[in-house]
Amino acid sequence: MATQRNVGPGTEAEFPEYAGHYRLESCLGSGGMGVVHLARSTSGLKLAVKVVHAEFAKDPEFRGRFRQEVAAARRVSGAFTAPVVDADPDAARPWMATLFIPGPTLSEQVKRNGPLGPSQVRRLMAGLAEALRDIHRVGVVHRDLKPSNVLLAEDGPKVIDFGISRPKDSELRTETGKLIGTPPFMAPEQFRRPREVGPAADIFALGSVLVHAATGRGPFDSDSPYVVAYQVVHDEPDLTGVPDELAALVLRCLAKEPEERPTPDELMRELRSEAASYDTQAFIPAQRTEPDSGAGAEPDPVPAPESQPGPGGEAEAPVDVPARRRGRRPGRRAVLGAAALVAAAVAVLVPLRSADGGAAPESSDTPRAVAAGFDAWEAEPAGGEGVPQCTYGAKTLVCARTGLIFALDPSDGRSLWRHPVASVLRGTPPAVSAGLVQPALDHGPGLEALDPASGATRWQKDDLAYSGTTATGTTLLLTRADGTVSGVDAATGDIRWNRSFPGLPVPYFQHWFGGGPAYAVSVAADGGSTRVTAVDPATGEVRWDKELTGTLDLLGAAGGSVYLAEGDSVHGRAKGVVRYTPDTGATRRVALPVPVDEAQGGVHRGEVYLMGGGGSLVAVDMTAGRQRWRLETGIARGSAPVADSRHVYVTGPDGRLLGVDARRGRLLGQTPPRLGADADRVPAALPEPVLADGRVYAAAPDGTVFAVDGRDPSAW
Repeated sequence: MATQRNVGPGTEAEFPEYAGHYRLESCLGSGGMGVVHLARSTSGLKLAVKVVHAEFAKDPEFRGRFRQEVAAARRVSGAFTAPVVDADPDAARPWMATLFIPGPTLSEQVKRNGPLGPSQVRRLMAGLAEALRDIHRVGVVHRDLKPSNVLLAEDGPKVIDFGISRPKDSELRTETGKLIGTPPFMAPEQFRRPREVGPAADIFALGSVLVHAATGRGPFDSDSPYVVAYQVVHDEPDLTGVPDELAALVLRCLAKEPEERPTPDELMRELRSEAASYDTQAFIPAQRTEPDSGAGAEPDPVPAPESQPGPGGEAEAPVDVPARRRGRRPGRRAVLGAAALVAAAVAVLVPLRSADGGAAPESSDTPRAVAAGFDAWEAEPAGGEGVPQCTYGAKTLVCARTGLIFALDPSDGRSLWRHPVASVLRGTPPAVSAGLVQPALDHGPGLEALDPASGATRWQKDDLAYSGTTATGTTLLLTRADGTVSGVDAATGDIRWNRSFPGLPVPYFQHWFGGGPAYAVSVAADGGSTRVTAVDPATGEVRWDKELTGTLDLLGAAGGSVYLAEGDSVHGRAKGVVRYTPDTGATRRVALPVPVDEAQGGVHRGEVYLMGGGGSLVAVDMTAGRQRWRLETGIARGSAPVADSRHVYVTGPDGRLLGVDARRGRLLGQTPPRLGADADRVPAALPEPVLADGRVYAAAPDGTVFAVDGRDPSAW
């Protein structure tokens, strides 16, 4: 095949003849990060193959992001996305192949033929709502839904291009020059609170895409991306030209606050009555051809079919909770102004985390026995709201939801007791301290301790005002707003000591059971150093106090050392791991080859595991001083990882529990999703798995608590 030239942004002199086993025939489109080619397999199957530009193939951080894109693409698979056929993110020029879908992008269609008619817009809205439902259900937030990322196929719209950023497609950049998105199709929170962006941002983008489809322009229109960004945050959208029967629904999609926007399921319900009027040949797709090199500029000139299918008082009488045996079912900110606008970096894809570049284990309906001696179970506690947060102690599994503390038999999931509480769960599980259940609420007034066997109140204090509490083996540490800390005897509720700690204005402590001190950190105002203070919980005495270089966050304590993530104070990324050993004064730092965004961590015997907001799970061997492996799990916003000597476990936002080989970093197994009635909602807080006696206990958004044999994740 003769070498062909690329066209469009990010041009390169030539493109390769093959990607893996796939022969590249022609260029379909080019973006800032890669080129998409029409290709054929050996059998003649048509494929769309994205090949990364050579300049980015040399960037380890981009390779990590591309692996994440591939993982998310494999996770998302449905009627409204293009399935991934093959990929090699480790090739000299990383590539990904998806089925070729004939048809123009929405951007091309509108540009060539003008705005869509009302029935076409309605059909497009229904199709994209279904696509977002499928995408969000598997824990992915697209974050870059726009006309060039919507293919108009004969059987309906397809959402493509998950996770690739295009620095050359937008003038709006961060201080480091990284693209943060396409302003006309970004939600207000992507400018105001980029770290809080969730599925609702895709709904806002959907509203903008529909306005573009109906009118040929966006709801916020200007030649300057900075002005557009200001309008997105502050101004009302211009819906002139949007069909009257859809205008109200589109306006709801464009609400400034995420919680005011409809979910994909709500959109589908609204449109259901109109389903009979859909024109099944509305889009009149055409075979995609190489774009005209002289085409005029548009907000997102990347028509590449890059697809990714893609996380008080006495206890009430025990209530029978149905515990079901089951077989295997696989399964910082933005500164906005009229004159200048700088937005914080936002990843184009957030998988809401797959693996060594390979697909996750396929689902199977064939029952498969778990390891001998334990039957997996799941239970549905009655009462309370939110995802249960659980802990193990006194041979009992104790869990909390908003308004309820309850206990389950860890062997079979039977309900032992329930205890109502007048509180809102803020992501803190109960604790078992001094042999009693401590609800460990985030703020006072009042504390109580419960009998782990019956749930009856053993002691109660109503006059303890505090803003935070930490449970240790025998002591509760209460921090008040004025910075004073009290040590409370967990067995009796009596105050053992009161004191403040110079240099720690309002200390909040962390403690890892198994003895040892409680730790508090204080980061200097300039982010250049972090003070770590270790306190004896029983007496309040400071055991040691150390100032370490950098912006650090505690991850855990083990073997006489503390482990901390070294962060980037501007972008909130972990760029390394620090181990400090107070007995010797030794400090060891291990840099990460690629930073981990929004890292949560866990420690097991000197090995540190980091779970990133973009789906990366990283293992760092602090003894060897190197990153051991990095796995793109295909989910994002996963829980903090929990590990034993053989496996690492994390939970995802759809209720899945993932089991990973701790030595090799390979995904071994996962439980089925458990989303429940609110499948169109994504939980804000994800509970850590709980390990005890070789079992793993986890909780899901549908309210269930379940247990599996931790020794064999492949049997889940």
